[in-house]
Amino acid sequence: MSSHKDIIPDTPSKTGSSHPINSMKDHIMSILYSYGFDIIDGPEIETEEYNFDMLNIKKFHPARQMHDTFYVNKKANLLRTHTSPVQIRSMLKNKPPLAFISGGKVYRKDDDATHLPMFHQVEGIYVDKKVTFSQLKDLIYKIIYSLFGKDVKLRFRPSYFPFTEPSAEVDILFKEDKWLEILGCGIVNPVVLENCNIDSEQYSGLAFGLGIERIAMLKHGINDIREFYKSNLDFLSQFK
Repeated sequence: MSSHKDIIPDTPSKTGSSHPINSMKDHIMSILYSYGFDIIDGPEIETEEYNFDMLNIKKFHPARQMHDTFYVNKKANLLRTHTSPVQIRSMLKNKPPLAFISGGKVYRKDDDATHLPMFHQVEGIYVDKKVTFSQLKDLIYKIIYSLFGKDVKLRFRPSYFPFTEPSAEVDILFKEDKWLEILGCGIVNPVVLENCNIDSEQYSGLAFGLGIERIAMLKHGINDIREFYKSNLDFLSQFK
């Protein structure tokens, strides 16, 4: 009597794997979770109130223009431009001290070798009494060293974000001669805290946001961010 092995010959099979961007996002979130951050999630279709107003992004800010943001339903809604609205929703529901991270897809009208109209972020916020910029820098160093090792060269640059003050961007030296920005950070603007019914006289906070594709480019030596989304199996198979 024949067995199944006699009827169906053995054939080599290829197994699938997680996309390198999803793997990197999960890795970063696991690092932050180990630091004590809670993982939260929220909608990708947002309102202007949560995506802009609550974050102190004024009506005249260029990020709110049609050439930067994907609006839907005759501007009644939009595709979120960052994961910060997830944090806003959670701060409205919880009292400090609090520490949240959120990760996922975000959307902006960009498209070149280092930007995409759809990309991934991981953002975090920590609110408590007497939170300082030195604590923020210490956290950023821990994150970067966990990802790239302690020999990596990085720099903080003063920057501006409506939702943090002071604010900074962090660059990593890329291929020995080029600095590549991978995250923005800062001390939470008191206006944002007050918008979430948190007393800014009593509490302060730190916030940061990492670009997952940028970090994956650095980790794997990829020059063009668009390579991750060409469905090239030869390219993707190297990340198994």
